[in-house]
Amino acid sequence: MSAITFFTSVNEQLQFVEQRMREQAGDGQHPDLKSALEHLLSAGGKRIRPTLGLLVGNMLGAPEEKLVTLGASVELLHTATLVHDDLIDGALLRRGMPTLNARWSPAATVLTGDFLFSRAAKLAAETDYLPLMKLFAETLGIIVNGELTQMFSSHGMIDRNNYYNRIYAKTASLFEMSALAATMVATEDEEIRSAMKAFGYEVGMAFQIVDDILDFAGDQSTVGKPIGSDLLNGLVTLPAIYFAEANPYNEDVLSLPGGGWKETARVQRLVDAIRESRAIGQALEEARKAVSRALNSLDVAPTSPEKDALEDLAKFIVDRKI
Repeated sequence: MSAITFFTSVNEQLQFVEQRMREQAGDGQHPDLKSALEHLLSAGGKRIRPTLGLLVGNMLGAPEEKLVTLGASVELLHTATLVHDDLIDGALLRRGMPTLNARWSPAATVLTGDFLFSRAAKLAAETDYLPLMKLFAETLGIIVNGELTQMFSSHGMIDRNNYYNRIYAKTASLFEMSALAATMVATEDEEIRSAMKAFGYEVGMAFQIVDDILDFAGDQSTVGKPIGSDLLNGLVTLPAIYFAEANPYNEDVLSLPGGGWKETARVQRLVDAIRESRAIGQALEEARKAVSRALNSLDVAPTSPEKDALEDLAKFIVDRKI
């Protein structure tokens, strides 16, 4: 399935979103902020979060100006988290381009991320809707708390609840916010709000599960990082959890909580075993179930081309190259 099927109807609005994002380092700001923002935005990205919000909002008749503002806010928030993530991880490339921290000092990188957070919050505030500002603040808190949890208490941990909480904080919370925020500026119907929040949550969880599958099963040039890099960083994702549950006495599995993930040869052996096992197929089936739940949550939404596009978006999540 081509991504074009769900991007087409919002392509023009996405260009407005892009423009709003670029305007955020305009007059009165340090010139390096403008060049940094240009660099970050030129790296591209799927813009799937604002696309989700635009489709939901258009389906429910939300004002276009508010949807564009929200889309820019969500994508700037996402971009800010990536800036900080790359610094924390010491990553020098993202999407084939040098990261900000590869060019600037850690202090300048942190401050640029902070500036993007502030601009994202400013855009959210421009909707003039206090509950939406509360949602924005809560989501940012979830993301930061999840990052701290991952740093201090997740390495080598083989635990489903830890994994689900981690990918909710890292990814699904922002998908959930995108869908819910767009609904909030369109309707006060609590059933619709709850359904669209659930749609964003399930799609976001599936998106991250598939990303984690690609870390084992994808092509290194496509994924853009070494195969098995999550495990090399001590992060036990769903394919590894399925493998561990099926092979609880495997020596390499047993070593993970004690720091075995720091041993490259051991991790490579484990990655190869996971790639040859049923674990990847089991994880993909779990992502498909999340997408199925997402599609069920669309039942209450009005019939429209946007609803069809949201269905295509959800299905695309699990149809990416695996």
